[in-house]
Amino acid sequence: MIPVRGLQGHKIAVLGLGRSGLSAARALAAGGAVPICWDDTQAARDTAEAEGFTCQSFRNARDFDDIARLIVSPGIPHLYPAPNPVVAAALSAGVPVDNDIGLFFQSFATAEWNRFDVPPRVVAITGSNGKSTTSALVHHILSEVNRPCQLAGNIGRGVLDIDPPIDGEVVVLELSSYQTDLARSLTPDIAVFTNLSPDHLDRHAGMGGYFAAKRRLFAEGGPDRAIIGVDEAEGRFLAGQLAEGRADDRVIRLSVAEKLTGPGWQVFARKGFLSEYRKGKQAASIDLRGVPGLPGAHNHQNACAAYAACRALGLAPKVIEAAFHSFAGLPHRSQLIGEKDGVRFVNDSKATNVDAAAKALSAFERVRWICGGLEKEGGLATLGDARTVVKAYVIGREAANFAMQLPVEAEVCTTMEKAVARAVSEAEAGEVILLAPAAASFDQYDNFEKRGEAFADAVAKHL
Repeated sequence: MIPVRGLQGHKIAVLGLGRSGLSAARALAAGGAVPICWDDTQAARDTAEAEGFTCQSFRNARDFDDIARLIVSPGIPHLYPAPNPVVAAALSAGVPVDNDIGLFFQSFATAEWNRFDVPPRVVAITGSNGKSTTSALVHHILSEVNRPCQLAGNIGRGVLDIDPPIDGEVVVLELSSYQTDLARSLTPDIAVFTNLSPDHLDRHAGMGGYFAAKRRLFAEGGPDRAIIGVDEAEGRFLAGQLAEGRADDRVIRLSVAEKLTGPGWQVFARKGFLSEYRKGKQAASIDLRGVPGLPGAHNHQNACAAYAACRALGLAPKVIEAAFHSFAGLPHRSQLIGEKDGVRFVNDSKATNVDAAAKALSAFERVRWICGGLEKEGGLATLGDARTVVKAYVIGREAANFAMQLPVEAEVCTTMEKAVARAVSEAEAGEVILLAPAAASFDQYDNFEKRGEAFADAVAKHL
């Protein structure tokens, strides 16, 4: 645990008692603060009270008279589409609002570090797609070279649940826009921006607010090294704002769309080969085509981001390349779960938006596509022609409407079991049956993991 520092003796309100909320309450108490908790769900309050925490509702500004700060869980709106009433009351009372990420950065460094030969470092990774795989890949590479490291944030452990770092350790954080938007302190040593595509637009009031939330990871004093995907206008803009000039190698530019040139530091992938250029000269080249855990151009972008982060940490190209080959990938992210009669079954339930699904589709030549769910703002307009799709099998409560928007032949199946059965009955050798929903899961499942497990269970009946 990372005890929260700087709030000793203060009463701190904690709103939302899921994983991050309870973790924050424990870390606050460990640091000498007095957490006062609330969740609209009785079961969550019961859990907190069983651990000895006081629960109290916050209905208006007067309830915050003796509260020093409000800590909000990521799923609770603090601005758009409308602030949660408790957040609104805190802001009316002039109480600062923060989250567990802000508490982590406020509390991570300690006086004990003065005895370390190499201070611990934080690599923080954000972006619309690929941040989980990139984070896990960085952690995997560091583990392969026996570098002490921990994985936390949106993946792995909660940020305040990690162990106090040891000499030379690296903490790898995956951070969502919900987390970067609200954190009062964001001071990673290395910050990574993978890419940007429409997602969570209602929560951020459009693309401008969404990009602004991501951009905050680079704005709070700035990281020592910024790794920026420049295949979208927002990434190019961000890299341009951070760099002092073309040769400023504090900014590492990434691309899977073009060869990057110039006197700076670039990492890009083209036709399956990763290349690193620095000061106009090639420093390394890696053939990614035979790396089983990183199929497709979208995973090559993840490889570029992880490679750049590890190079910034001082690792050699050959060490990174060797670790790529032992990376097994993540569950529900381009995960090969079986093969029968020449047909492969791939679970990419994490492809919860159109851009992620399009990238998953492009990784294979002939796809039987299982898609559908709770449609996100913007619909399927940015999908493109989906040229690799032989046929789509649509699930979800609004499957018929979803199917009508697809530019390919589509069959309304509604349930996962029927979609898998129909795809199996029609698939031919050499094809891939791919779950890449391009939608949220909440119309039928609690989360994308449950949806991916349902796909795996349905596939298992046919293997």
